[in-house]
Amino acid sequence: MASTVTSRPGYGQLLRTRGAWTFLLPGFAARQPFAMLTISIVLLVQHTTGSYGAAGAVAAVTGVSMALFAPFTGRLADRHGQRAVLLPGVLVHAVAGFSLTALALADAPLWALFAAAVPTGASVPQISPMVRARWGVKLQDSPLMPTAAAFESVTDELTFVLGPLLATALCTAVAPAAGLLTEASLTLVGGLLFAAQKSTQPAVSAAGHARVEHGSALRIPGVRVLIMTFLGIGSVFGGMQVSLAAYSESIGEPGLNGVLYGVFAAGNMLSGVVCGAVAWKAAPQRRLVLGYAALALAASGLWAANSVIVLAGLGFVVGMCIAPSLITGYTLVESLVPQGARTEAFTWLTGAVALGQAAAVTVAGQLEDRLWDGAGFLVPMAGTALALATLVTLRSRLATGASSRAVARGVGHRVPVTVD
Repeated sequence: MASTVTSRPGYGQLLRTRGAWTFLLPGFAARQPFAMLTISIVLLVQHTTGSYGAAGAVAAVTGVSMALFAPFTGRLADRHGQRAVLLPGVLVHAVAGFSLTALALADAPLWALFAAAVPTGASVPQISPMVRARWGVKLQDSPLMPTAAAFESVTDELTFVLGPLLATALCTAVAPAAGLLTEASLTLVGGLLFAAQKSTQPAVSAAGHARVEHGSALRIPGVRVLIMTFLGIGSVFGGMQVSLAAYSESIGEPGLNGVLYGVFAAGNMLSGVVCGAVAWKAAPQRRLVLGYAALALAASGLWAANSVIVLAGLGFVVGMCIAPSLITGYTLVESLVPQGARTEAFTWLTGAVALGQAAAVTVAGQLEDRLWDGAGFLVPMAGTALALATLVTLRSRLATGASSRAVARGVGHRVPVTVD
Protein backbone atom coordinates (compact mmCIF):
# COMPACT_ATOMS: atom_id res chain seq x y z
CA MET A 1 0.00 0.00 0.00
CA ALA A 2 1.59 3.25 -1.15
CA SER A 3 1.28 6.59 0.53
CA THR A 4 1.49 10.17 -0.62
CA VAL A 5 4.45 12.34 0.30
CA THR A 6 2.16 15.05 1.62
CA SER A 7 1.69 14.83 5.38
CA ARG A 8 -1.43 15.76 7.28
CA PRO A 9 -1.64 18.60 9.80
CA GLY A 10 0.05 17.46 13.00
CA TYR A 11 -1.40 16.30 16.31
CA GLY A 12 0.12 19.31 18.08
CA GLN A 13 -1.83 21.71 15.91
CA LEU A 14 -5.00 19.73 16.56
CA LEU A 15 -4.57 19.80 20.32
CA ARG A 16 -4.21 23.56 20.27
CA THR A 17 -7.81 23.84 19.08
CA ARG A 18 -9.62 26.18 21.44
CA GLY A 19 -11.72 24.30 23.99
CA ALA A 20 -10.65 20.83 22.86
CA TRP A 21 -9.22 19.79 26.21
CA THR A 22 -12.50 20.58 27.97
CA PHE A 23 -14.04 17.44 26.42
CA LEU A 24 -10.90 15.39 25.70
CA LEU A 25 -9.81 14.89 29.31
CA PRO A 26 -13.20 13.87 30.77
CA GLY A 27 -13.86 11.90 27.59
CA PHE A 28 -10.64 9.93 28.08
CA ALA A 29 -11.54 9.16 31.69
CA ALA A 30 -15.05 8.11 30.73
CA ARG A 31 -13.98 5.81 27.86
CA GLN A 32 -11.15 4.15 29.78
CA PRO A 33 -13.53 1.79 31.63
CA PHE A 34 -14.70 0.32 28.29
CA ALA A 35 -11.36 -1.52 28.05
CA MET A 36 -11.50 -2.55 31.72
CA LEU A 37 -15.00 -4.01 31.86
CA THR A 38 -14.63 -7.45 30.27
CA ILE A 39 -11.32 -8.39 31.86
CA SER A 40 -12.51 -7.12 35.27
CA ILE A 41 -15.60 -9.31 35.09
CA VAL A 42 -13.60 -12.34 33.91
CA LEU A 43 -11.06 -12.04 36.71
CA LEU A 44 -13.67 -11.42 39.43
CA VAL A 45 -16.09 -14.17 38.45
CA GLN A 46 -13.31 -16.68 37.79
CA HIS A 47 -11.99 -15.96 41.28
CA THR A 48 -15.38 -16.50 42.93
CA THR A 49 -16.50 -19.50 40.84
CA GLY A 50 -13.21 -21.11 39.81
CA SER A 51 -14.47 -21.40 36.23
CA TYR A 52 -13.37 -19.50 33.14
CA GLY A 53 -16.52 -20.80 31.44
CA ALA A 54 -18.77 -19.11 33.99
CA ALA A 55 -16.64 -15.96 33.93
CA GLY A 56 -16.79 -15.84 30.16
CA ALA A 57 -20.55 -16.36 30.16
CA VAL A 58 -21.17 -13.43 32.53
CA ALA A 59 -18.84 -11.20 30.52
CA ALA A 60 -20.63 -12.33 27.35
CA VAL A 61 -24.03 -11.27 28.70
CA THR A 62 -22.55 -7.85 29.40
CA GLY A 63 -21.14 -7.63 25.88
CA VAL A 64 -24.33 -8.76 24.18
CA SER A 65 -26.35 -6.25 26.16
CA MET A 66 -24.01 -3.46 25.14
CA ALA A 67 -24.11 -4.55 21.50
CA LEU A 68 -27.91 -4.53 21.46
CA PHE A 69 -28.32 -1.19 23.23
CA ALA A 70 -25.40 0.79 21.73
CA PRO A 71 -27.20 1.69 18.45
CA PHE A 72 -30.30 2.65 20.43
CA THR A 73 -28.32 5.03 22.66
CA GLY A 74 -26.56 6.44 19.60
CA ARG A 75 -29.90 7.21 18.01
CA LEU A 76 -31.18 8.79 21.23
CA ALA A 77 -28.08 11.00 21.35
CA ASP A 78 -28.83 12.15 17.79
CA ARG A 79 -32.41 12.97 18.70
CA HIS A 80 -32.13 14.44 22.19
CA GLY A 81 -28.49 15.36 22.72
CA GLN A 82 -25.57 13.63 24.41
CA ARG A 83 -26.18 15.06 27.87
CA ALA A 84 -29.73 13.72 28.01
CA VAL A 85 -28.45 10.20 27.32
CA LEU A 86 -25.29 10.31 29.42
CA LEU A 87 -26.67 11.52 32.76
CA PRO A 88 -29.07 8.64 33.40
CA GLY A 89 -26.79 6.18 31.60
CA VAL A 90 -23.72 6.59 33.79
CA LEU A 91 -25.83 6.47 36.96
CA VAL A 92 -27.43 3.20 35.88
CA HIS A 93 -24.04 1.77 34.91
CA ALA A 94 -22.47 2.59 38.26
CA VAL A 95 -25.32 1.05 40.24
CA ALA A 96 -25.36 -2.04 38.03
CA GLY A 97 -21.58 -2.47 38.25
CA PHE A 98 -21.59 -2.20 42.03
CA SER A 99 -24.48 -4.68 42.21
CA LEU A 100 -22.69 -7.20 39.98
CA THR A 101 -19.59 -6.93 42.17
CA ALA A 102 -21.59 -7.49 45.37
CA LEU A 103 -23.41 -10.49 43.92
CA ALA A 104 -20.18 -12.11 42.72
CA LEU A 105 -18.53 -11.67 46.12
CA ALA A 106 -21.62 -13.12 47.83
CA ASP A 107 -21.37 -16.29 45.66
CA ALA A 108 -24.76 -15.58 44.13
CA PRO A 109 -26.09 -18.11 41.61
CA LEU A 110 -25.10 -17.68 37.97
CA TRP A 111 -28.57 -16.49 36.94
CA ALA A 112 -28.28 -13.58 39.39
CA LEU A 113 -24.95 -12.57 37.88
CA PHE A 114 -26.54 -12.70 34.45
CA ALA A 115 -29.39 -10.48 35.66
CA ALA A 116 -26.93 -7.86 36.92
CA ALA A 117 -24.76 -8.14 33.81
CA VAL A 118 -27.61 -7.05 31.51
CA PRO A 119 -27.99 -3.46 32.81
CA THR A 120 -24.21 -3.24 33.30
CA GLY A 121 -23.63 -3.80 29.60
CA ALA A 122 -26.70 -1.98 28.33
CA SER A 123 -25.71 1.24 30.12
CA VAL A 124 -22.08 1.43 28.93
CA PRO A 125 -21.77 5.04 27.67
CA GLN A 126 -20.80 5.43 24.02
CA ILE A 127 -18.13 8.03 24.69
CA SER A 128 -15.91 7.52 21.65
CA PRO A 129 -18.58 8.38 19.04
CA MET A 130 -19.63 11.33 21.19
CA VAL A 131 -16.09 12.71 21.36
CA ARG A 132 -15.76 12.40 17.60
CA ALA A 133 -19.04 14.21 17.14
CA ARG A 134 -17.68 17.08 19.26
CA TRP A 135 -14.59 17.27 17.08
CA GLY A 136 -16.98 17.72 14.18
CA VAL A 137 -18.59 20.70 15.94
CA LYS A 138 -15.19 22.26 16.59
CA LEU A 139 -13.59 21.66 13.21
CA GLN A 140 -16.41 21.19 10.68
CA ASP A 141 -14.73 21.38 7.23
CA SER A 142 -11.26 22.14 8.62
CA PRO A 143 -8.27 20.26 7.14
CA LEU A 144 -7.66 19.13 10.73
CA MET A 145 -10.62 16.75 10.57
CA PRO A 146 -8.59 13.77 9.24
CA THR A 147 -6.00 14.45 11.94
CA ALA A 148 -8.75 14.42 14.57
CA ALA A 149 -9.96 11.07 13.21
CA ALA A 150 -6.46 9.63 13.46
CA PHE A 151 -5.99 11.07 16.95
CA GLU A 152 -9.18 9.40 18.14
CA SER A 153 -7.99 6.08 16.71
CA VAL A 154 -4.79 6.35 18.72
CA THR A 155 -6.71 7.36 21.84
CA ASP A 156 -8.98 4.33 21.48
CA GLU A 157 -5.98 2.03 21.16
CA LEU A 158 -4.31 3.68 24.16
CA THR A 159 -7.31 2.80 26.30
CA PHE A 160 -6.77 -0.85 25.36
CA VAL A 161 -3.18 -0.58 26.52
CA LEU A 162 -3.94 1.07 29.86
CA GLY A 163 -7.33 -0.47 30.67
CA PRO A 164 -6.38 -4.16 30.89
CA LEU A 165 -3.11 -3.31 32.64
CA LEU A 166 -4.95 -1.26 35.26
CA ALA A 167 -7.73 -3.81 35.71
CA THR A 168 -5.33 -6.74 36.04
CA ALA A 169 -3.11 -4.87 38.49
CA LEU A 170 -6.10 -3.95 40.64
CA CYS A 171 -7.58 -7.45 40.58
CA THR A 172 -4.33 -9.25 41.35
CA ALA A 173 -2.54 -6.79 43.64
CA VAL A 174 -5.45 -5.16 45.50
CA ALA A 175 -8.56 -7.35 45.43
CA PRO A 176 -10.47 -9.40 42.83
CA ALA A 177 -13.32 -6.87 42.94
CA ALA A 178 -11.12 -3.78 42.64
CA GLY A 179 -11.12 -3.77 38.84
CA LEU A 180 -14.88 -3.71 38.42
CA LEU A 181 -15.39 -1.21 41.24
CA THR A 182 -12.84 1.14 39.66
CA GLU A 183 -14.45 0.70 36.24
CA ALA A 184 -17.88 1.69 37.58
CA SER A 185 -16.47 4.65 39.50
CA LEU A 186 -14.47 5.98 36.54
CA THR A 187 -17.50 5.69 34.29
CA LEU A 188 -19.61 7.67 36.75
CA VAL A 189 -17.11 10.47 37.40
CA GLY A 190 -15.79 10.74 33.85
CA GLY A 191 -19.26 10.52 32.32
CA LEU A 192 -20.66 13.27 34.54
CA LEU A 193 -17.70 15.55 33.81
CA PHE A 194 -18.03 14.90 30.08
CA ALA A 195 -21.77 15.55 30.12
CA ALA A 196 -21.14 18.84 31.92
CA GLN A 197 -19.33 20.22 28.85
CA LYS A 198 -22.50 21.53 27.20
CA SER A 199 -20.82 24.11 24.98
CA THR A 200 -19.15 21.48 22.77
CA GLN A 201 -22.18 19.19 22.48
CA PRO A 202 -23.54 18.83 18.91
CA ALA A 203 -26.80 20.70 18.46
CA VAL A 204 -29.96 18.70 17.86
CA SER A 205 -31.75 20.05 14.81
CA ALA A 206 -35.23 19.24 13.60
CA ALA A 207 -33.83 18.16 10.24
CA GLY A 208 -31.33 15.85 11.85
CA HIS A 209 -34.09 14.46 14.05
CA ALA A 210 -36.14 13.56 11.01
CA ARG A 211 -33.21 11.97 9.19
CA VAL A 212 -32.42 9.71 12.09
CA GLU A 213 -36.05 8.68 12.46
CA HIS A 214 -36.58 7.77 8.81
CA GLY A 215 -33.27 6.24 7.76
CA SER A 216 -31.47 3.56 9.74
CA ALA A 217 -27.81 2.99 8.98
CA LEU A 218 -28.46 -0.76 9.16
CA ARG A 219 -30.33 -0.57 5.85
CA ILE A 220 -27.09 0.15 3.99
CA PRO A 221 -25.50 -3.08 2.64
CA GLY A 222 -21.95 -1.83 3.22
CA VAL A 223 -22.66 -1.18 6.89
CA ARG A 224 -23.85 -4.77 7.29
CA VAL A 225 -20.60 -6.04 5.72
CA LEU A 226 -18.59 -3.87 8.11
CA ILE A 227 -20.58 -5.22 11.05
CA MET A 228 -19.56 -8.76 10.12
CA THR A 229 -15.96 -7.59 9.75
CA PHE A 230 -15.97 -5.94 13.16
CA LEU A 231 -17.44 -9.06 14.75
CA GLY A 232 -14.19 -10.79 13.79
CA ILE A 233 -12.15 -8.01 15.39
CA GLY A 234 -14.21 -8.46 18.55
CA SER A 235 -13.36 -12.17 18.53
CA VAL A 236 -9.69 -11.23 18.77
CA PHE A 237 -10.23 -8.95 21.77
CA GLY A 238 -12.40 -11.48 23.61
CA GLY A 239 -10.28 -14.51 22.78
CA MET A 240 -7.08 -12.76 23.80
CA GLN A 241 -8.48 -11.52 27.12
CA VAL A 242 -9.61 -14.95 28.32
CA SER A 243 -6.75 -16.96 26.85
CA LEU A 244 -3.98 -14.68 28.10
CA ALA A 245 -5.52 -14.75 31.58
CA ALA A 246 -5.73 -18.56 31.50
CA TYR A 247 -2.17 -18.89 30.17
CA SER A 248 -0.77 -16.60 32.85
CA GLU A 249 -2.63 -18.54 35.53
CA SER A 250 -1.35 -21.86 34.17
CA ILE A 251 2.30 -20.81 34.50
CA GLY A 252 1.78 -19.40 38.00
CA GLU A 253 2.16 -15.73 36.97
CA PRO A 254 -1.35 -14.22 36.97
CA GLY A 255 0.03 -10.67 36.98
CA LEU A 256 1.67 -11.36 33.62
CA ASN A 257 -1.74 -11.27 31.97
CA GLY A 258 -1.89 -7.49 31.99
CA VAL A 259 1.63 -7.22 30.57
CA LEU A 260 0.90 -9.63 27.71
CA TYR A 261 -2.37 -7.91 26.88
CA GLY A 262 -0.62 -4.57 27.11
CA VAL A 263 1.96 -5.73 24.53
CA PHE A 264 -0.87 -6.79 22.24
CA ALA A 265 -2.64 -3.45 22.68
CA ALA A 266 0.63 -1.53 22.27
CA GLY A 267 1.04 -3.02 18.80
CA ASN A 268 -2.49 -1.89 18.08
CA MET A 269 -1.78 1.65 19.25
CA LEU A 270 1.54 2.03 17.42
CA SER A 271 0.10 0.92 14.10
CA GLY A 272 -2.79 3.32 14.70
CA VAL A 273 -0.32 6.20 15.05
CA VAL A 274 1.34 5.26 11.75
CA CYS A 275 -1.89 4.66 9.83
CA GLY A 276 -3.37 7.91 11.07
CA ALA A 277 -0.32 9.91 10.00
CA VAL A 278 -0.19 8.58 6.42
CA ALA A 279 -2.31 9.91 3.56
CA TRP A 280 -2.97 6.61 1.78
CA LYS A 281 -3.36 6.43 -1.99
CA ALA A 282 -4.85 2.92 -2.11
CA ALA A 283 -8.64 2.71 -2.01
CA PRO A 284 -9.99 1.96 1.50
CA GLN A 285 -11.85 -1.14 0.26
CA ARG A 286 -8.58 -2.65 -0.92
CA ARG A 287 -6.75 -1.61 2.25
CA LEU A 288 -9.43 -3.24 4.39
CA VAL A 289 -9.21 -6.58 2.57
CA LEU A 290 -5.39 -6.64 2.66
CA GLY A 291 -5.20 -5.49 6.26
CA TYR A 292 -7.79 -7.99 7.39
CA ALA A 293 -6.00 -10.81 5.59
CA ALA A 294 -2.86 -9.94 7.55
CA LEU A 295 -4.88 -9.96 10.79
CA ALA A 296 -6.34 -13.42 10.06
CA LEU A 297 -2.89 -14.77 9.21
CA ALA A 298 -1.32 -13.38 12.38
CA ALA A 299 -4.16 -14.64 14.60
CA SER A 300 -3.82 -18.16 13.18
CA GLY A 301 -0.49 -18.69 14.97
CA LEU A 302 -1.49 -17.74 18.52
CA TRP A 303 -2.62 -21.22 19.58
CA ALA A 304 0.80 -22.69 18.80
CA ALA A 305 2.82 -20.28 20.97
CA ASN A 306 4.90 -22.27 23.47
CA SER A 307 6.61 -19.56 25.52
CA VAL A 308 5.94 -16.13 26.98
CA ILE A 309 8.33 -14.47 24.52
CA VAL A 310 6.75 -16.10 21.48
CA LEU A 311 3.25 -15.32 22.71
CA ALA A 312 4.17 -11.69 23.38
CA GLY A 313 5.71 -11.34 19.92
CA LEU A 314 2.72 -12.87 18.17
CA GLY A 315 0.35 -10.76 20.27
CA PHE A 316 2.23 -7.62 19.25
CA VAL A 317 1.92 -8.54 15.55
CA VAL A 318 -1.79 -9.30 15.92
CA GLY A 319 -2.27 -5.95 17.63
CA MET A 320 -0.47 -4.17 14.80
CA CYS A 321 -2.91 -5.70 12.31
CA ILE A 322 -6.06 -4.58 14.16
CA ALA A 323 -5.76 -0.78 14.03
CA PRO A 324 -5.51 -0.54 10.21
CA SER A 325 -8.69 -2.59 9.84
CA LEU A 326 -10.54 -0.52 12.42
CA ILE A 327 -9.44 2.81 10.99
CA THR A 328 -10.25 1.81 7.42
CA GLY A 329 -13.65 0.43 8.41
CA TYR A 330 -14.60 3.65 10.17
CA THR A 331 -13.32 5.65 7.20
CA LEU A 332 -15.68 3.71 4.92
CA VAL A 333 -18.64 4.55 7.15
CA GLU A 334 -18.03 8.24 6.51
CA SER A 335 -18.51 7.67 2.78
CA LEU A 336 -21.23 4.99 2.96
CA VAL A 337 -23.67 6.54 5.44
CA PRO A 338 -25.66 9.80 5.19
CA GLN A 339 -24.75 12.41 7.75
CA GLY A 340 -27.94 12.07 9.80
CA ALA A 341 -27.33 8.38 10.54
CA ARG A 342 -23.59 8.27 11.15
CA THR A 343 -23.64 8.31 14.94
CA GLU A 344 -25.97 5.32 14.83
CA ALA A 345 -23.73 3.61 12.26
CA PHE A 346 -20.67 3.96 14.46
CA THR A 347 -22.51 2.57 17.45
CA TRP A 348 -23.50 -0.43 15.32
CA LEU A 349 -19.80 -1.05 14.69
CA THR A 350 -18.95 -0.51 18.35
CA GLY A 351 -21.70 -2.94 19.22
CA ALA A 352 -20.38 -5.46 16.70
CA VAL A 353 -16.97 -5.42 18.37
CA ALA A 354 -18.66 -5.90 21.75
CA LEU A 355 -20.83 -8.75 20.43
CA GLY A 356 -17.86 -10.50 18.83
CA GLN A 357 -15.94 -10.05 22.05
CA ALA A 358 -18.83 -11.47 24.07
CA ALA A 359 -19.11 -14.56 21.89
CA ALA A 360 -15.34 -15.05 21.95
CA VAL A 361 -15.15 -14.74 25.73
CA THR A 362 -17.83 -17.40 26.10
CA VAL A 363 -16.34 -19.88 23.64
CA ALA A 364 -12.74 -19.28 24.71
CA GLY A 365 -13.71 -19.77 28.36
CA GLN A 366 -15.32 -23.11 27.56
CA LEU A 367 -12.30 -24.23 25.53
CA GLU A 368 -9.90 -23.27 28.32
CA ASP A 369 -12.00 -25.21 30.85
CA ARG A 370 -12.52 -28.31 28.71
CA LEU A 371 -9.39 -28.61 26.55
CA TRP A 372 -5.77 -27.55 26.96
CA ASP A 373 -4.24 -24.30 28.21
CA GLY A 374 -4.20 -22.00 25.22
CA ALA A 375 -7.11 -23.64 23.39
CA GLY A 376 -8.98 -20.35 23.64
CA PHE A 377 -6.57 -18.88 21.07
CA LEU A 378 -8.40 -20.93 18.44
CA VAL A 379 -11.27 -18.43 18.75
CA PRO A 380 -9.43 -15.41 17.22
CA MET A 381 -8.20 -17.67 14.43
CA ALA A 382 -11.69 -18.92 13.57
CA GLY A 383 -13.39 -15.54 14.05
CA THR A 384 -11.04 -13.62 11.78
CA ALA A 385 -11.05 -16.37 9.14
CA LEU A 386 -14.86 -16.37 8.92
CA ALA A 387 -15.00 -12.56 8.84
CA LEU A 388 -12.33 -12.43 6.11
CA ALA A 389 -14.29 -14.88 3.97
CA THR A 390 -17.39 -12.70 4.35
CA LEU A 391 -15.44 -9.53 3.56
CA VAL A 392 -13.86 -10.97 0.42
CA THR A 393 -17.18 -12.36 -0.82
CA LEU A 394 -19.18 -9.16 -0.23
CA ARG A 395 -16.49 -6.49 -0.72
CA SER A 396 -18.33 -5.02 -3.73
CA ARG A 397 -20.98 -3.71 -1.31
CA LEU A 398 -18.38 -1.37 0.18
CA ALA A 399 -18.10 0.59 -3.07
CA THR A 400 -18.96 4.28 -2.71
CA GLY A 401 -19.71 7.05 -5.17
CA ALA A 402 -17.83 10.28 -5.49
CA SER A 403 -20.76 12.24 -4.12
CA SER A 404 -20.54 10.42 -0.80
CA ARG A 405 -16.99 11.50 0.02
CA ALA A 406 -17.86 14.81 1.65
CA VAL A 407 -16.68 15.43 5.15
CA ALA A 408 -19.42 15.24 7.76
CA ARG A 409 -20.40 18.27 9.81
CA GLY A 410 -21.01 17.72 13.45
CA VAL A 411 -21.76 14.02 13.42
CA GLY A 412 -18.66 12.10 12.35
CA HIS A 413 -16.59 9.34 13.75
CA ARG A 414 -13.85 9.32 11.19
CA VAL A 415 -13.19 11.31 8.05
CA PRO A 416 -12.53 9.65 4.67
CA VAL A 417 -9.08 9.88 3.19
CA THR A 418 -8.41 10.68 -0.45
CA VAL A 419 -9.28 7.83 -2.77
CA ASP A 420 -7.63 7.49 -6.17
